[in-house]
Amino acid sequence: MTQASTPAPTPAPLHWKLVVDTADPHAQADFWAAALGYLVEDHSALIERLLGTGAVPPGIVVASHGRHAWRDAAGVRHPQDPYEKESGTGLGRRLLFQRVPEPKTVKNRLHIDLHTEGGRRDAEVARLTGLGATVVRQVKEPSGAWVVMADPEGNEFCLH
Repeated sequence: MTQASTPAPTPAPLHWKLVVDTADPHAQADFWAAALGYLVEDHSALIERLLGTGAVPPGIVVASHGRHAWRDAAGVRHPQDPYEKESGTGLGRRLLFQRVPEPKTVKNRLHIDLHTEGGRRDAEVARLTGLGATVVRQVKEPSGAWVVMADPEGNEFCLH
C-alpha cells in the first residue's frame, strides 16, 4: 500500500521592491515619482526619532522637500498602496534608489516598461523628456512599437 503524498504548502507571496543603484537618490526619486505619478516616501518621522535618541548620526541625513531624508537612499511608492505610518515605508508597489560610488557603465539587465493609454505615447515622450529623460531609440517590430528612453542617470526604460 502506498500513502497518498501530501501536497507541499504553497508559499505566501513575497513582498518586493525594485532597487536602483544611483549617484543621486533624491533626484532619481523625484524623476520617477513624477514619471509614474507616485509619491516620494517621507521617512522624516523615523529619522527624527532615531536622531533624537542618538541611534543614527546626523551625517547620514539630508534635507529633501523641507524634511529630513536618508542621505544615501530615497523611495517612491504608489499613492494608493499601504505604507507604514511610523517609518513612511511603502508596503506595495515601490522603487528604492540607493547611492553607489560607481557610475552606470553598461546596458541595464532589468528595466521598467511604462504603458500609456492608447494614442498618448508621443505626449508621454514629451512629458518624460521635459522631466529629464532622453529618447534612446524608436522600435517598430511586427509585435508592436515602443520608445526606448533613459532616465536622467541613463537607466533605460521602455514606453509602450
